[in-house]
Parts: sequence; structure tokens; C-alpha cells
Amino acid sequence: MKRRTFLATVLAPNLTAASEPGVAYSVGSWPEEFGNHRARLSVPRNADRVAALIPWRRHDDPSGKEIFVVHAATGRRIDDVEIFTATSASCDLAFRPLGPGEYYVYYMPYTAKRLPHAYRTVYRPAAQAPSGAPAVGLPWARLIDIQARSEFDRFDPMEVAATTAEMRRLADRFPAVPFLVFAEERQRAIRMTRYLPLRWIESGPVKTLRGEAQRDEFFVFQLGVWAPRQNLSEVKVRCAGPFAFRCINLSGTDWLGRAFQKRVQVAGGRVQAFWCGVEVPLDVRPGLYEMRVEVESNGHQEVVQIALRVDGRVIEDKGDSDLWRFTRLRWLDSTIGIADTPTAPYTALSVDGASVSCLNRTVEFAPHGLPASIRSGAVEILAEPAQLVVETDSGAEQWTAAGSRVVAAGSGLVERESENQSGTFEVRCSSKMEFDGYLDFRLRISAKSRARVRDIRLEMPIRTEAATYMMGMGRRGGLRPRKWDWKWDAGRANNAVWIGAVTAGLMCKLKGLEDTWDLHDLKSSGIPQNWSNGGQGGCSIQEEGDRVVLRAYTGARTLPAGEELVLRFGLLITPVKPLDPDHWRQRYYHRYAPPEEALAAGATIVNIHHGCDINPYINYPFLSTDRMKAYVSEAHGKGVKVKIYYTVRELSSRAVEIWALRSLGNEVLASGPGNGHSWLCEHLEADYSPAWHQTLANGEVDAAVATAGLSRWHNYYLEGLAWLLKHVGIDGLYLDGIGYDREVMKRVRRVLDQNRSGCLIDFHSGNSFDYEDLRISPAVAYMEHFPYVNSLWFGEMFDYGSDPDYWLVEISGIPFGLFGEMLERNGNPWRGMIYGMTARYYQGAEPKHIWKIWDEFGIGRARMLGYWDAGCPVKTDQTGVLATAYVRANRVLIALASWSREPVDCRLHTDFRLGRLSAPCIPGFQDAREFGRGDAIPVQPGRGWLLLADIAE
Repeated sequence: MKRRTFLATVLAPNLTAASEPGVAYSVGSWPEEFGNHRARLSVPRNADRVAALIPWRRHDDPSGKEIFVVHAATGRRIDDVEIFTATSASCDLAFRPLGPGEYYVYYMPYTAKRLPHAYRTVYRPAAQAPSGAPAVGLPWARLIDIQARSEFDRFDPMEVAATTAEMRRLADRFPAVPFLVFAEERQRAIRMTRYLPLRWIESGPVKTLRGEAQRDEFFVFQLGVWAPRQNLSEVKVRCAGPFAFRCINLSGTDWLGRAFQKRVQVAGGRVQAFWCGVEVPLDVRPGLYEMRVEVESNGHQEVVQIALRVDGRVIEDKGDSDLWRFTRLRWLDSTIGIADTPTAPYTALSVDGASVSCLNRTVEFAPHGLPASIRSGAVEILAEPAQLVVETDSGAEQWTAAGSRVVAAGSGLVERESENQSGTFEVRCSSKMEFDGYLDFRLRISAKSRARVRDIRLEMPIRTEAATYMMGMGRRGGLRPRKWDWKWDAGRANNAVWIGAVTAGLMCKLKGLEDTWDLHDLKSSGIPQNWSNGGQGGCSIQEEGDRVVLRAYTGARTLPAGEELVLRFGLLITPVKPLDPDHWRQRYYHRYAPPEEALAAGATIVNIHHGCDINPYINYPFLSTDRMKAYVSEAHGKGVKVKIYYTVRELSSRAVEIWALRSLGNEVLASGPGNGHSWLCEHLEADYSPAWHQTLANGEVDAAVATAGLSRWHNYYLEGLAWLLKHVGIDGLYLDGIGYDREVMKRVRRVLDQNRSGCLIDFHSGNSFDYEDLRISPAVAYMEHFPYVNSLWFGEMFDYGSDPDYWLVEISGIPFGLFGEMLERNGNPWRGMIYGMTARYYQGAEPKHIWKIWDEFGIGRARMLGYWDAGCPVKTDQTGVLATAYVRANRVLIALASWSREPVDCRLHTDFRLGRLSAPCIPGFQDAREFGRGDAIPVQPGRGWLLLADIAE
């Protein structure tokens, strides 16, 4: 048999390890558009045509994808190429060489469709279909190796796929068993689910594993379970040995600290990775320890013996600083930061009969369990007690309170339960009030006998003086309309509304039965059906005399006897805390640059975004911590704080744990349509959701995938934050969007406060009300996080040309107890000063000249009295020109800003005797000027002044 015939008929369709001696894998460098993989060939002598066999062992579908050949020495593409076969196992081809030497065969070329922070990979189509014809008599090019374009792109060793025939032969060796087990060390992550790695064909099932660990280390290993023929209904993994054992695929702890179990099924023909670990005690004796790991399913058991040698050294921080150890997987089950104790600046809850007080706010509960009174400072918010109304054809049910009690009371949480009855219905009201002024209610409504109701609704009567403004439920922030109606919409997550004034307000959020976090819409978690009631439910907000009544209703329905209808909602009393005077010293520089540049700009804090040298990979800042630590140390030496972008919502594919997370199905990595960057296409393949993509300075692409709304990854995130605080010394977080709920946010605050004093969280968001017409304002969407945030930065697409009420409610943060800064086109510096805002050093903004005036005046020691405050001592005679006063003992800094469409001359009316009035020179803002008492001050549209006024004796 000629060599060509042998190869064509035996080797190509049935590749085996024995038939491929010496296939090497390496890394090369070439243009991205050629693809990430190639074979290197050597043509030893002159020939008219040569044949080549490339045992690429792919786990994608190669059909229809382009293959081309390039002469290495000249870079010339070979025109005469014939593809004979191209299967997942191999490709054989022939080409006309330019002479002896090296040739490159590129077999996965693509075109990158780059969008802003997004990416799509289009694999180039084949110019010809495989001919299937043999090339008898041709000389053969020698395969040098198979290369990846980067170390990160490599398929070997765990994605070098066995052929179908090889897997069949392996399965045939074990005809009576439903599954085979392959023990694998931690550095070789199990990646493929449809194919076995070639190395498993060579080894056969692996039932022993040797490892080395140090004392206090979490030692990690993997078990690959292959079901060659039949579905495995449930896989159980147990370990008998001296150390505590866990398998992250079978159990865990959720983001609320609740333990859970997972049932793992394996489809026939698939591979499932089980990531396991044992806790090596700190005080264990050095030596060799044996463990017996039992894997059981479908009535069959396989046993893996683990021999672990423990040396006498104690490992630092349980090995977490060595990413290759994978010890951080135990972070997935962490409960760090979970507590019911207050965080600063909050004080312990105080219970006095039916009243519960937190920082500056008090709630008095009616006997039926809903609030009878809600006070923020001295302002009463409710006009009457809130009510649950169950309306039948006979009218509204009349309730009799059957009992009300406090079931738990601590410094950070007070829980109450109340029972109410009517002739037909029973209602149990459970509430939790927390130290930050958040209340969670759960109403359980049941009928004693089958009952038809016309409506079930929550009624919240709010005093008009506490209902000046409104934002939410599809309404842009600003003055409250007299009437507003809203219905559920799965395409928008606008199921919350805030109604209030600067001194007092109330947010109400309608919730489903389970805790979810919906950032932009309700498509993932779904509309809460108990509220929506098939589309009949909604909310109306209407002014009625001296009150504004919020009615969240469900519409008509039938309640079967004894069946509970559960309605959940949350309330947050605003402002959530006093305005922080440290705001005037928190001056942000948004650029990775030497700390002295930030100092020269007058900044005190540097925010390090992802995509830079010391924080390259989104939401995974652990691959460059040495460089980050050096930068942070340098900044601290110059008196500058450093905060970093680090959150969840998406995760870089560079995360060391990406394959362990992939083994959890869609628990952490969100399901989706796939594609995105080529690495995702070639390695994750399918069932993922591409997220942020960014090209780095070195040409690499940081390709992220979306993560689930709430998952164990939040536990890892929090432990990662604690690690960064301890080992790198960061001073807090810059959050661009928040990918977790308020429960995780509380934990974030605790982790910061417990590990480093003075840590800050500043929160940035674009305007999702206008973005894709989502009709949800960030200030209401994220309001439940505001108790734990230090400042706001709202953001892209915000309308700085809009009216003052929009500024106050949507942008400033002041009604909620927060200061903010401006972003879109650097904001409007004159209007910004009305609300205590400047731009940040970002995209050409240069606020240092205003900061200089702050320092010269001593604004941090002044009392801010805005135009919205009846006590503001400065007013103008023009309705379109507003004034905010920053008052010290004998001086006032007056901010004037115009919303008039035409130039106007305005005069000041002050509650004090005005002395000298001057406008200091502020480059780019105003020229120096003196004004006499009673002088008209000219104000241009959209502009204003910063005036220094002396208070005359």
C-alpha cells in the first residue's frame, strides 16, 4: 500500500495517539485576521506539488471555513491549494510550493466586526469544498508543529480532541459501566463537554491522583465524568479522608448566606467536570494523606484514590496569592460581610412600642402591620396610615387586627408580624426594617372560602408637602404631575417610584416572590405575576386634595379557599443620610497617570478604570496586582487615594477560574446566543452571552461574558475585594452600573469598612431612561444602594440643558443624601455649582480652577443652602435665575445660574446686610468683577456666576 493511500484510508478518519508520534504544539505570532491557529510544514526539497496531513483535532465544525497556505520566507500566499478532506479530526491537502522551506497553513481565519465595546467574529468561508480525491504519488511535507497565535489561544493539552472512533473504542473497553472517571490536576482545566481530550484516550480512566499541598491550603482537583452511552440521572461525589471536602458543583452558599444543594445530571455522550477541594488544617502534621473519593450514579460507583503529601510549611493566605492553586474557588461559598449590624454612618435601630427609629427617620407601625406614620427628620410623609384594600362586590373588606408583635429586634434589623381578619379573608403582614431606612413587606392574603375580588391594592397616602417631586414607573424625574398611571412592561425594570421633597421622600418598589436583581428590564426574572395578574395590575398616582395617593393594584381575580396570594414590596425613606461635608475634598481624576499629574490638577483621588496597564481585564483585577500595588503605594506616598473599577455583571475571559465557572452551567455565567470575540467562539463555543470587549494597548482584546444577576460569584467578588484591600491597599470602588442587589451592597460596605478605613464608593451610570428607551432613571433604579454610596456621577446622555427640577431629582443626588458630579460634555459648571457639583478630570474637563475657589473660600466649613431650601438667604428677582448660598460666619459664596432663554439682569435679595460683592477670576468660568450693593448682575443664558459676598456688620 502506498503511503498516500494508507494515510487517506486509515490515518485521517481514525487518528490515534499511536499514529501521531511527536506532534508538537507551540506559540507563534502573526496578524489577527489570519486566525488564531495554524500548522507549520516543512517542504524538504523541490517539488511540483506536495501533500500534507494536519491532525488538528478540532472540537468545532471545520466545514465551510477557509484554509490557506503562506510561504514563510516571503509571506506570499499560495494560489494552488487543493483540500482533499477536512474533518474535525484532520485535514489533508496538496499545494504547489515555491521551493523548499517552511509553509504555514492557516485554518481558522476570521474577520473581526468591531463595535464600540463589542465584537463579532465572522469566520471566512472556504473558497472550495473538499474534493475527496486522493493525491497518490505526491511527496509529503513534514508537520513541524501546530501553533496558536498566543499562549492564551492554545488548544493543547485539554482541547486536543479525541476522535469519535477513539472515544467509541474506549467506551467499548468498559461495556458494563454507565460512566468513566478521569481524575485531573487543577492546572489542566477540563474544558470540553462533547469530546474527550486526547490525553484521556492515551491514559484511559484515571483513578489515582497525587498532589502536594502546604498546611492551611485549600487543595483543589478535578474529576471528569464521562457518560459514553446513557444519561446520568444524578451524580454524587463523596470523599472519605482526614480533611473537610467540598465539590462546588454539588453544593454551595448563595449570596445571602443560604446553603443549597445542586443536582447534576450528565447527558449521554457528554463530559462533566467536578471541581473539588479539601481544607488542609493549619495544625496538621506533615506527611502523606490518602483520601477515597466515590463517584456514584445510575447504580454504579467509581472510586478515585487521592494521595496528598503535606509539607511542613504554612502557606500564606491559604494560597490565595497563587492563582494557579485555584484556592480562591472556596470564595464562592464565602459569607464575608453578612451581618445585621449597622454600617457607618448609621446608628442602631431603636424600638419604642410600635415605633422603630433609624438615622433621622422613624416609622410607626399600625396594628395591621403597615406604616401608620413615616417621618424623615421633622417631616411627616404619610397623610394617613397605609392600607391593604381587598375590594369585592360588597365593597372594601373591613379588617380586625388579630395580633401584632416584634419577632426579632437587633441593632440592624427589626422584624414584625401582624395578623388581620375580615369575614372572608385573612392577611398576615410581615415586615423587616433595617438600619438604613429600608423596609421590606410581605403580605399573605388568603380566603376562608373561594372568593371573587374586584381588586387588591396597596394604598399609600402621602402629604402633598412631602410629594413635590416624582421619579420612576416610566416618569422622568422632576415635578410630580397631578396624575400618573403605569402598567407592567417586561422590557423595562421600572417597577419602582420615588415621591418626595428634598427633606423627605419615599421610594416604593413592587417585587416578586424571590429576590432578583434586574438592571434594565424584567425579561430575566419575569414580571411579578402576583402583582401583574395577567396584565391587569399596575399603579396609579393621583393628587387628591391635601394628599397624593399611590395605589399599586392587581385587578380582579378569584382566590381559592386556603390558597395564599403573596404580595411583596419595599420602601426606602429619603434622604438616606446627611450630606457628607467630605465631598468638597473628594476630587476625582479619571486617568491612569503618575500620581503627581493628579496632584497638579488639584485632584485627591485617582479612579483606575479597567483596560489600562495595572487593571487590564474587566472585573478581574488579579493578573496585574504587583503593578497595581506599586502604583497605589506611590500614590499614597503623595497623599492621593486610588480606587479601581471592579464589579460584576460581566467577567473577563482571562479569569483563571473561567472553566470552573463554566462547569457550573449557567449558575454564574449567563446563558446566551454566543459569538463575540474569537476566543469565546473557539473555546466556550456556545451558550454564553458576550459582554464588554475592549482592545488593550498591546493589541490584545479583553473579551468578557455576562454573569448571572445574583449568584455565588458575588461571594467570590467580595472576598476578592477584601484581598485587594489587604494586599494592594486600594481605597475603594468606582462602580459603573451595579450588578448586584442591596444585600450584596451592604456586604460590600462592610468589607470596605472592616479592611481599610476611609474607603469610598462612587457610583456612575449613564442615562438608561433614554438609552434604548428603557424609561428607567438610574437614581430610582439604584436608590436602594444609595445608603452605601459616597457620591454619584450621572453620566452619559443626561440632559444638562433641562430644567432645575430634573437636575435636582435625576442628577444631583441631594434629595437622597448624596452629592454628585457631572459628566456629559463636562456638564454645565454654572448650574452644577447650584447643586455643589463640578465635572471630574475626564475627557478634557478641567475643574481645578473652581476647586481653587472652594479652598480659598473654605467651602468645606460652610453650610450649603440651596434654592429649594426656604432658609436660603439669597434670592434673585428673576424666576429663571436661581441662587444657592454657601454660608460661613462672615462670608457667603453665592452660586447663580440661569435657566432663562434670554440674557437677563438680576438683583440679589439677601437676608443679611450685603458688604463687598465680587466675582473672582475663574479661567473658563468668569472674569473678575466687582459689584456694588443693589447693582444689576448680567447673566447670560445657561451661564451664571460665583460671587464672594461679605456679610456687613
